[in-house]
Amino acid sequence: MSTVLVTGGSGFIGSHCILQLLAAGHSVRTTVRNLKREDDVRAMLKTGGAEPGERLSFYAADLEKDDGWAEAVAGCDFVLHVASPFPPAVPKDENELIVPARDGALRVLRASYLAGVKRVVLTSSFAAIGYGQKSQDAPFDETNWTNPEGDDVRAYVKSKTLAEHAAWDYVNGEGEGLELSVVNPVGVFGPVLGPDYSTSILLIQRLMTGAMPGCPRLWFGVVDVRDVADLHLRAMTNPAAKGERFLAVAGDFMSIKDIAKVLKARMGAAARRVPTKELPDWLVRIASMGDPAVRQIVPELGKRKNATNEKARRLLGWMPRSNEEAVVATAESLVRLGLLTGAAQRAA
Repeated sequence: MSTVLVTGGSGFIGSHCILQLLAAGHSVRTTVRNLKREDDVRAMLKTGGAEPGERLSFYAADLEKDDGWAEAVAGCDFVLHVASPFPPAVPKDENELIVPARDGALRVLRASYLAGVKRVVLTSSFAAIGYGQKSQDAPFDETNWTNPEGDDVRAYVKSKTLAEHAAWDYVNGEGEGLELSVVNPVGVFGPVLGPDYSTSILLIQRLMTGAMPGCPRLWFGVVDVRDVADLHLRAMTNPAAKGERFLAVAGDFMSIKDIAKVLKARMGAAARRVPTKELPDWLVRIASMGDPAVRQIVPELGKRKNATNEKARRLLGWMPRSNEEAVVATAESLVRLGLLTGAAQRAA
């Protein structure tokens, strides 16, 4: 079995990658910005059914600093570079996101190259595929790229696009010989392992606690975090994944109203606060004036997009769970871990 480094092991996708690597018998390392997070990560893994003991080791490394990366990758066969900043609110300066995402990816790739790592799997995003362009009827696929200079391209989208471009440029130049595969997830849902989860999970939490008065006219892709982790492992070892990018999307894009209906149909009393009324765009725009998080979604109001997972299915045999399964698994885990009670009180 291989030795694999997962960057950002305290994150939502990172922790699920660790779970699946351990289940497959690999020796796993992970980076955290502060080693005090080790107990938190081990607690999340325990929630996921794993107590790895010495098969999991921790290294302190920060995307914005060189320290620690050489030690973390030394002796590794593969690296899953999952760590990336994704704040719930818009930063005052877009470089607060762009610089750590781009420079952090390059730090990991350089350290991996110098250590003789065979392949790096980079977690990019649909953000690097489907924005800043004219609307299109055809589903987006891996040949599409976001235009970072396009209208209404926000800082997070720009950061993921520039970071992925920088990664490909590196392995095609200075880092020639290092293999790279890229996974581009849409909105990542699925079982939460603790209070440290992705921003996309906040949507389900806010729907279920009644913090959202209605459903903005937004459409986006859905994928279960367990399937995102599975795609990372397939991209890590399958020869066909070398030099390729893969969209991680379960099915057709859903509207927030569609998601609300799934919660109402499947979650019983726990979904009693979930709104199903669609909010008019003008009302969302007014709300955005006082809420930076809402301001991020305004450019996407009413825009219907779609994407295809055909490439991942065909080349890697990837078979994701359905949209509905991913949404319900999110809600069930929030209820199971008691992560709705405090949020409901704050929303009241």
